[in-house]
Amino acid sequence: MKSEEQVEAAAAALGLDVEVRAFPQGTRTAADAAAAIGCDVAQIVKSLVFVVDGEAVVALVGGSDRLDESKLAQAAAGHRVRRADADEVRAATGYAVGGVPPFGHATPLRCFVDDALLAHDIVWAAAGTPTHVFASEPRALVEAAGAEVATIRV
Repeated sequence: MKSEEQVEAAAAALGLDVEVRAFPQGTRTAADAAAAIGCDVAQIVKSLVFVVDGEAVVALVGGSDRLDESKLAQAAAGHRVRRADADEVRAATGYAVGGVPPFGHATPLRCFVDDALLAHDIVWAAAGTPTHVFASEPRALVEAAGAEVATIRV
């Protein structure tokens, strides 16, 4: 099964109906995704993988925001935080950097979503590849991802 099909199947299993859209020009960065989709960069969900006290976690932040590592550590009740490297991202999620979806990962991961994403009617998240995305209502995405809402942006 292709990566984008895996994301669609994971979404359906979680009760989230999504339509994956392909953008051959690429959606690897938040700016690329916003330009391709025609939305505000703040509506792009960046799925970032960090390691908190040795545990891989997913942090979902808006495309125009930067993650605050100390706030992520606090939300995860940890102390030491670092960005996961590309091999760690693939091992934990099953996806390459630039295509990590908010859910449907290879291993169970805690997920934290920045509260600023909830201000939008629709957000766009990666669907398994650097060229595939899907739209979702933010609260439905939080529920599907089993995410904890916190302020984790700078």
